[in-house]
Order: sequence, then structure tokens, then C-alpha cells
Amino acid sequence: MSRRCRLYLLTPPEIADVDAFARDLDAAMSGGDIASLQIRLKDRAGRPAPDDHIRAVCRRILGPVQDRGAAVLINDRPDLAAALGADGVHVGQGDAPYAEARRIVGENAIVGVTCHASRHLGLEAAEAGADYVAFGAFHPTDTKDAATRAEPELLAWWQEMIETPCVAIGGITLDNAAPLVEAGADFLAVSAGVWRHGEGPAAAVAGFNALFDRLES
Repeated sequence: MSRRCRLYLLTPPEIADVDAFARDLDAAMSGGDIASLQIRLKDRAGRPAPDDHIRAVCRRILGPVQDRGAAVLINDRPDLAAALGADGVHVGQGDAPYAEARRIVGENAIVGVTCHASRHLGLEAAEAGADYVAFGAFHPTDTKDAATRAEPELLAWWQEMIETPCVAIGGITLDNAAPLVEAGADFLAVSAGVWRHGEGPAAAVAGFNALFDRLES
């Protein structure tokens, strides 16, 4: 069975103009396949945006993104994901435990779990029932001060041993993505690599999809 990596897009950490971002997101989605969009509105220190702002962003983009076949996840907040009709939630190790997040969003929603660079945390999340695990950071990132650094070998080991999909995250751009795809990432989580691309978000998404097509195994 062939394996093709897919793009897991994250919002910019700050969205000052919701309508302007919606236009940028529409442009990004016109560039090609996007599996999911995570609404992650936090500054570098990890301080989240006000709930009202997260709600405003989600309400503005939820329908259009879902209509184009991508899942919408909310970072850290299963309560908001359930209340707003998002497709799921992504939780970190310091956030709601997997079991609590699952209880809140329900059995049919997506729950992904940050596992840093730890095989142990990944196995725990997979055994608990997580829909995917996220490993990283693979490269330095301006989005957050990453506590761990992961190597591509972790993805290769995971792909060989475990069926639960894995997401690679952390400073990923078109210039450094290929080794992560080749190692076995099922998804690449990208933020600045799309939003700050020199030719715009549509070109970035098109470029990632061209890379995934070329490296499909």
C-alpha cells in the first residue's frame, strides 16, 4: 500500500485581522491538498489568545475549511473544539490528558497528542487511542521555544513499528522537509513555512504537495 505524506497546516500564532487571515487561508487552500488546519493562537511564551478571539477565528473559517475537505482542530482546548463544532483537538503534555480530551470531544472527533522526541510518550498516546502523535521539534522555530529536538530516525522507527499516524513538527520549510517525508512522517505540521513563504501561501502549499507527490512511496 502506497504512503503519501500530507500537509497539516497551523495558523500563524497571532491573527490581528480575522478577515485578512481568512483570505490568506483561502489562497493557501487553493494551492493544493491540506489534510487539516490547527487553530493555534499562542505567543512564543505559550500564552494563549483570549477565548473570544479564538472563537471569532474558528467561526470565520470553520465552514469554508471543512467545505474543502480539511479537518479543523483547536490547540489545547477540547471544550472550545466541542462547543464550536471543530473536528477535534490537539493536546500537549501539559494540557488536558488524552482521556479527558476524548471525553469532552467525543469518540468521533480527532484527538492528537504532542509527544516531543519521546518514543515512550508516543507509545502511551497510541495505546490510549490517540488518532495521531506529533513529534518534534525537528528544526528551530519562531513559533515557540521548543523543549526538545527530534531526529528523523524517530519517524523511521515509528513508521516501521506503529500504525498510529505520526506528525512531524517544528521549523519545517520546503527546504528541509524532504528528509522528514523520506523518514516516514505521515503529516508535516507547518506554520511559517507556508504563511511566510516568499511567493505566498498558495505557492508554498503547491510546493509541499509537489514534494509529497515526488516522494510518495
